[in-house]
Amino acid sequence: MNLQQLKQIQQTLAKQIKLTDAFNQSVKFIGGTDVGFENGGDITRAAIVILTYPDFNVVEYHIARIKTQFPYIPGYLSFREYPALIEAWQQITQKPDLLLVDGQGFAHPRRLGIASHLGLLLDMPTIGVAKKRLCGQFESLSKRAGSVTPLQDQQEQIGWVLCSKDNCNPLFISAGHRISQDSALKWVNLCLRGYRLPEPTRWADAIASNKPLFKKFNHDS
Repeated sequence: MNLQQLKQIQQTLAKQIKLTDAFNQSVKFIGGTDVGFENGGDITRAAIVILTYPDFNVVEYHIARIKTQFPYIPGYLSFREYPALIEAWQQITQKPDLLLVDGQGFAHPRRLGIASHLGLLLDMPTIGVAKKRLCGQFESLSKRAGSVTPLQDQQEQIGWVLCSKDNCNPLFISAGHRISQDSALKWVNLCLRGYRLPEPTRWADAIASNKPLFKKFNHDS
């Protein structure tokens, strides 16, 4: 499949994205995802964690490792990441009410980052929580936690730039699917507990990479 065909797929799928709140706001379970690569990129590793809300206790988690099926092409990362995420998702028994995805949602040149792509595939309300900007412009931002400014692209707001922790690089928040931009920002803020990352993606990252947070959880449990 060539880039033109992939671009057409993205543009077609992007038209199906719903940037309105189409989920139960009384969230009881909230999920987080993280994807990484092993063996020089040959293996895709996806982690999904389900937490209670608002206590953020771990309900369950799964890690899927599969052979990487798609090369690294900037702007088309979702095609590389979603197969392993689907594999992990199929093992989850307690489906969440809302899913925070490590990566872009609507804040993508063709409005189809991994959060949007995955949201469509799962028919799930999703939010993109990215550590780096992929596209768009924004005004300078204070380094104080809670500072926020719109992320704009071609006179359209595609997300938010949020300083989630004092003196840290900002996060790039965007609606994925079945959620509005305002609600995406609201829910990320509700999931912050003093760290740069909101709890769902912080836990997913810790589980995927076996970080101290996850090691402590395993030891305590």
